[in-house]
Amino acid sequence: MLLDCVVVGGGPAGLNAALVLGRAKKKIILFDENKPRNAVTHESHGFITRDKIKPSEFKQIALEDLKAYPEIIIKNQRVYDIKTENDHFVILTSDGLTYQSRKIILATGLKDILPNIKGIHDYYGTSIFSCPFCDGWELKDRPLVVISENERAFHITKMIYNWSKDVVVCTNGKAVFTNEQKQLLANNNIELIEEEIEYLEGDKGQLLSIILKSGREIARAGGFVTAGLQQASPLAQVLGCSLNNMGGIETDNSGRTNIAGVYACGDNAVIAPAQLIVAAAEGSKAAMAVVGDLVNEDF
Repeated sequence: MLLDCVVVGGGPAGLNAALVLGRAKKKIILFDENKPRNAVTHESHGFITRDKIKPSEFKQIALEDLKAYPEIIIKNQRVYDIKTENDHFVILTSDGLTYQSRKIILATGLKDILPNIKGIHDYYGTSIFSCPFCDGWELKDRPLVVISENERAFHITKMIYNWSKDVVVCTNGKAVFTNEQKQLLANNNIELIEEEIEYLEGDKGQLLSIILKSGREIARAGGFVTAGLQQASPLAQVLGCSLNNMGGIETDNSGRTNIAGVYACGDNAVIAPAQLIVAAAEGSKAAMAVVGDLVNEDF
């Protein structure tokens, strides 16, 4: 059977794309390996009607929604290769089966690469986060740390200052601020610490202090980090999709990539901000583009 579309990735982008495709009477399979980027997160924020929802609960509600549409098939398998064959795609999965589809939506997401600091994984997703729009409210007015080893340090520090005026910036031994930026930090009473971090200390996921190589201890109640980002799946590169200068899959405003019949949506294309509501919206747009392109081809 030749499917209308295969959606790879069961996050908010892939789920919403599947919903739109199912409602358009398209025969689709959603492949979901169930390894979400937000697995470390206890609550998700900023999605109207779903603020503070657990990611697992959000997904369960979404899957219940999809059950209303018989054309949607969900398979918990990893797609490890996609090949182009004439005017369609051949999809190879981890269970050894192959599928054929006219269109592909990549909603495969990203992986966070945290700085190499002892203890940081113990607090990431509980008291250290990457997106102030997602978690800034929960840390508002507390003594916070910004940990950043790259050029995004100044931008995120300015953003965090919106939620708390008690901010310390740690670059873990890296020199990433210009003299002008350092002066602006000083003008706003933000301490810049360029010394290396020995480890992070806390209790049951709650950050309590930053321990520097010198032995100095800085009490903090939470913070934010600029994580490195990489594609969670190599499928975009396998298919020949172009990437932008941030490592995201390059698309037009409707999610079309440079490869005919391949679309991308969610974090793997948007890169930032990484929010449920943004990813879901991008999934909807990509699915509408797929439906429109199929209709034009068949009319």
